[in-house]
Amino acid sequence: MTNASDFVEETTADGVTALRFSGDLSIASIGNVPERLSEYPGGIQQLNLADVGYIDTVGAWLIHRTARNMGAEIVGGDDEATRLIAAVSSVDPAADVRPDPPNPVLRVLNEIGEATTLAFTTLAGLVGFFGSIMLALFNLLRHPGQIRWNAVIQRFDVVGVRALGIVGLMSFLIGLVIAQQGAVQLRQFGAEVFTVNLVGRLTLRELGVLMTAIMVAGRSGSAFAAQIGTMRLTEEIDAMRTIGVSPVEALVLPRFLAAIIMLPLLGFYASVVAIIGGGLLSWVELDIPPATFFSRIREVVPITDVYVGLAKAPVFGAIIAICGCYQGMQVKGSAEDVGRRTTAAVVQAIFLVIVLDAFFAVFFTWIGWS
Repeated sequence: MTNASDFVEETTADGVTALRFSGDLSIASIGNVPERLSEYPGGIQQLNLADVGYIDTVGAWLIHRTARNMGAEIVGGDDEATRLIAAVSSVDPAADVRPDPPNPVLRVLNEIGEATTLAFTTLAGLVGFFGSIMLALFNLLRHPGQIRWNAVIQRFDVVGVRALGIVGLMSFLIGLVIAQQGAVQLRQFGAEVFTVNLVGRLTLRELGVLMTAIMVAGRSGSAFAAQIGTMRLTEEIDAMRTIGVSPVEALVLPRFLAAIIMLPLLGFYASVVAIIGGGLLSWVELDIPPATFFSRIREVVPITDVYVGLAKAPVFGAIIAICGCYQGMQVKGSAEDVGRRTTAAVVQAIFLVIVLDAFFAVFFTWIGWS
């Protein structure tokens, strides 16, 4: 049987104002004591537990909280009460309601340092991953019978064939936009005919392959990261290693080869469709017949522009596949990490594609293919 909790105010012989508790301070007998204590006006210097019988963690927390809020001293408790109160007070550390703001200069420098470290770490990881792909490719060239042709052909379908629709639509609209904007600007100088030059050279040399690479990075690069990342999460890749199957040969190489082979074809296809879009707008707005437009294209676009586009495309495809597969291989812990790595794969692939495109633009101009 439990004794109901209660307390009374008293003044000790030393003139100290105290609350003397009695009964059992337990969850079963505490009653309305917490409400009464919360409404107490204060001015209490001691909490006397000499008359308390049984006490549990709820009672210990009540005494600790009351002493903390009133600034009072706890006296008279037995060993059990002292131990419980010490235990609950240890998990109630004082905390600032609003922490001190960090130094803005140090915060910015810290973020810059973390970003720089992450960039170099990722770059080193991508280079190492590329090395492992080359070793696996060399091993398959030595043993062609181990090449998984079904997986490679399936990736051809996913990366190339199923992307024809969206890449074609995007390229057609880009060709329209280039022709329309070029015509508006060149009309000021009476040089609308040079819209053909603009459409032909810009699509074949730069935008056809570049926009295709960006589209493939968002479409297939993210899929590579998500698929391999999910397999990492479900431990399928660990199971492959256990049975002696190389994940790089089985999962990465088919995607790597598909991206390298299909991106030049998609890039050339995108360039042709963009030229068709530019020719259509030139026919409607500039009264340039299709026969004249395509004849002019053959005259003003050097064959080196086609070579430039086709030379860049396999490199862009390799970058997209490496970034997607590498980030997928880095997944660990949770499904949230799959999303984070997928986003990183797309961002890194697009960034590296644009950086390499700038490098190629300078390089091909330097060798005379301008």
